[in-house]
Amino acid sequence: MYPKLFTLPSFSLFGWNVPSFTLHTYGALLAIAFLAGLWIAHREAKRNGLDAARITDMAVYVLIGGLIGARLLLLVVDWRHYFNNPRDLISLLQSGGVFYGGLLGALPVAWWYARRHKLDGWRTSDVLAPGVVLGQSIGRLGCFAAGCCYGRITDVPWAVTFTDPYVQRQVGTPLDIGLHPSQIYESLLTLGIFIVLMWIARRKQFHGQVMLAYVTLYAAGRFVLEFFRGDAARGAVFGGVLSTSQFIAILMVLAAVLLYPYLARKQRIPVPA
Repeated sequence: MYPKLFTLPSFSLFGWNVPSFTLHTYGALLAIAFLAGLWIAHREAKRNGLDAARITDMAVYVLIGGLIGARLLLLVVDWRHYFNNPRDLISLLQSGGVFYGGLLGALPVAWWYARRHKLDGWRTSDVLAPGVVLGQSIGRLGCFAAGCCYGRITDVPWAVTFTDPYVQRQVGTPLDIGLHPSQIYESLLTLGIFIVLMWIARRKQFHGQVMLAYVTLYAAGRFVLEFFRGDAARGAVFGGVLSTSQFIAILMVLAAVLLYPYLARKQRIPVPA
């Protein structure tokens, strides 16, 4: 749609050639997503009696781990393309990567930080989960602007059509043809999950309940949304029966289902007399 907000042309300053600069819509929205998620995490930390400054620092480390993980999983999923086109490796810096790769990259960083600073892991995860899913909702709007994570060809009345050759060069988005607005679907899904998590956070019965709700709801929703995705970088398992994200979604739901009774018993919040 609008992959670039603006471009400053190159110019000469005191004999130095200053190169042109482009502010991409995706990058701007990603920054907004991070700030919004950080604000929610800060508020939730204070409401839960946790060190808000420590949680804020943790979020920065988790973001770095998530960005690295998202790009690494994209490299693994689409390794044939990058092996045959090594010059395209630079495009990984502009790509959002695969979200589940970001989640898998963020989890060990969060675990390390919580252990190092003696934070209660499940209480901390409950604080971070709403901010993460709100960031996803805003970030998917960036994907929509950039044309990545595009949907399958369709003729539904709300189909979107990309026309900018720049998005095709960058991420291979089909032009001049109706596509499912899969990015908008996921943005609305994650916004709905954010509202549900904020409701659960004020009524939770055990620590970890908010995080488990996030994992379950997002994984189930993502499994369905994958049927509307049309980008080739999603990967496939079992001979193409499932996409990589669908396979991971199944594992995430199973893990959440197994953890739920354990945490409900071990992490139960005492009811005030």
